[in-house]
Amino acid sequence: MDSRKCVALIAHDQKKDDLAAFAQANEVELGLWKIVATGTTGGRVQEACPSLDITRLKSGPLGGDQQIGAMIATGNVHMLIFFTDPLTAMPHDVDVKALMRLATVYDIPMALNRATAERLIDFQHP
Repeated sequence: MDSRKCVALIAHDQKKDDLAAFAQANEVELGLWKIVATGTTGGRVQEACPSLDITRLKSGPLGGDQQIGAMIATGNVHMLIFFTDPLTAMPHDVDVKALMRLATVYDIPMALNRATAERLIDFQHP
C-alpha cells in the first residue's frame, strides 16, 4: 500500500502546457507524492515527466473533476494544484466551482496558478 500523501493535478485547456512545464521544473518534488490527475492533463504531465507515476482519472468534463472531489471528501487527496483559465468560459464551470468548494471545506492546500503552486510545492511535504 502506498503511504505517500496525494496531490491532484488539473488544468484547463489553455493551461495544460503551463502545468506540464511546472511539473517538469518540479519533477523531483512531485515524485515524493502520489499523483492523481484528470485524463488529458495527466497525459500531458506524463509526457513531460516520464519518471512520475500518475493515476489518470476521467477527463474533467466527463467526471474527472468530480472523481477528484470525491477523493478530497474521503481524505484521499491532500493538495490540489488546479491551473485555471479565468478568461475562457468552461461548459462544466459548476463542477469546477464544486471542486474548489470541497478543497476549501476540507481545508486542503490549493493552488490555482503557478506562483502559488511553486510556493506550495516548496512548503508542503508528503
